[in-house]
Amino acid sequence: MDEKTFKERTKAFALNVIRLTEGLPRNRAADVMARQLLRSGTSVGANYRAACRGKSACDVIAKLSIVEEEADEADYWMELSSDGGFIAANKVDPLRKEAGELLAMTVASIKTLRSRQQKN
Repeated sequence: MDEKTFKERTKAFALNVIRLTEGLPRNRAADVMARQLLRSGTSVGANYRAACRGKSACDVIAKLSIVEEEADEADYWMELSSDGGFIAANKVDPLRKEAGELLAMTVASIKTLRSRQQKN
């Protein structure tokens, strides 16, 4: 996948996370989950954009590692929100699937970059 398409997907992911968090109930537990999900879910795209401006392969790998962590964390908060009964699984499952795909592509990119580094 090219850089432009990945940027678009991470931006769409962030917007969908924002919409999802707005649908969570208003109580102490859901508020904490919403804040954490909002932070991690929007961070995926922001950190990917930072990785695109990396100054070296090591810098890009470090920034992509943050993308990896944030996508996984966003998935965790969505899972917790669903399993805790705060939001219906059918509302969160497509977004969890996208988080998994973004995570897999990020991991693949990191592996490719590391492999290239070892060859040099």
